[in-house]
Amino acid sequence: MVGQIIGGNYGEILIRQKNGERIELGELLVADDILLQVVDLEYGSLMENRDLARMSGMQLEGYGATEIHEKEVRNFILVRAKPVFDLNKKGITKHLPEFFKILRRANAQDFDFLEKPENPMYLGKIRSGSKVLDVPVYLDGKKVLTHHILIPATTGRGKSNLVKVILWSLVNKDYAGILVLDAHNEYYSYKLNGKNYGLKEHPEAKGNVIYYSINPPLGERALKINIKLVRPWHLREIIEFTPAQEDALYLFYKEWGDEWIKMLFSNEPIKGVGETTRAVIQRKVKVALEIDMNDYGELYERGKIFSINEGESTIKDICTYLEEGKIVIVDTSSLSQNLEILISSMIMNEVFARYKRYKENGELDNKPVISVVIEEAPRVLGEGKSTIFGTIAREGRKFKIGIIAITQLSSVIPREILANLNTKIILGNEMSSERKAVISSAAQDLSKDDKMIASLDKGEAIVSSIFTKFAIPIQIERFEELVDKARKEKKPKTLKFFG
Repeated sequence: MVGQIIGGNYGEILIRQKNGERIELGELLVADDILLQVVDLEYGSLMENRDLARMSGMQLEGYGATEIHEKEVRNFILVRAKPVFDLNKKGITKHLPEFFKILRRANAQDFDFLEKPENPMYLGKIRSGSKVLDVPVYLDGKKVLTHHILIPATTGRGKSNLVKVILWSLVNKDYAGILVLDAHNEYYSYKLNGKNYGLKEHPEAKGNVIYYSINPPLGERALKINIKLVRPWHLREIIEFTPAQEDALYLFYKEWGDEWIKMLFSNEPIKGVGETTRAVIQRKVKVALEIDMNDYGELYERGKIFSINEGESTIKDICTYLEEGKIVIVDTSSLSQNLEILISSMIMNEVFARYKRYKENGELDNKPVISVVIEEAPRVLGEGKSTIFGTIAREGRKFKIGIIAITQLSSVIPREILANLNTKIILGNEMSSERKAVISSAAQDLSKDDKMIASLDKGEAIVSSIFTKFAIPIQIERFEELVDKARKEKKPKTLKFFG
């Protein structure tokens, strides 16, 4: 026993901590088959404040310590907890536990209702305060990915580690294809303490993890995209055009189709587009695609991504891999932010068009979910942004397309989109405004969890989802430990011969 109920109401139960025990913020307790979670801790005393102040003053000022009679009874820790789950009915609790009821700590057996779903996506293990219970937490990946995921946290709380853990569990699953725009080149392969880590180290990575880079290692794919694949609506996501310039873009595309960029830089006149407007568009497109024109009027490449002659199948190939349920990592670590957004936009526009067509033809049910990992999500989901990602956030689940949005600044994402991100894996955040934005849009009532979220350490998280029965506190494993564990399991046993 760790404490006893002494009062409170449905939303907040008051508990007296037993002397000698230590209850933690966020800890899970059980009373009458009701699972409670600690939301606050404070000092309690049967003595008057003036008596406590007098006794403290005497001790501090050198008059000697004053003995408190029955101090274990008179002074105590008062615990505030909220009921989160009825372990008996396996649902939301609608009654209070018995008054004066003794409480115990939750154990692994209390969570036998957490079953492994048909399409498992691993997140971590149940956490009670700072203690980790040996209870793995899986969500149904097919449902969760379709309905979008938000991963909000400040820097250094383990956002990338969490995404790597999720992706590791999906490598050998064919129900989902994941596009990862890797701005730090940290998902596919990296070295730590002389050892190799990354999704490449997964025992079933071959054929399931696809890697694109401008400098690909042997056996992987070069990131080259032909300018014929660029459309006016792709450029709109990274370049500000005036209405006249935008109209001109569409006129060129309507007139020349795939060759519209080449024709934009030619001397071929087009009705309705003035030379000044054309020159401004040329300049903007040159900068965006890192191309230029030589003295002979021929286009050439200044950058390493967009090509005049190569890469005609790159976007289609990536989309096909995603459609086959593979993880596709695109190394964007040496690219500008605009290029990263442009490439991801081109891929997801193609995915959206394909899946929309499959739905119209009645073929969508047989296709895997496709999700895209977006770092610094407000870049493409912020207020006033009109992008394919906003469209996916609002309409994607109808077409089995989802977003894994990673951000430090949830508050700048429109409330409508935040509400559509139906699973929130909340890591630590010291900023009050950011906690409020997440709490107000969570699937469960987290109004009393503000202090808990602020106190979450690296790797600690709260999972709030329309697919969980309550907001589950978890501890996320270190990705490197998962890789090391897989290596040990894969290691062949040494045969010993005795003569």
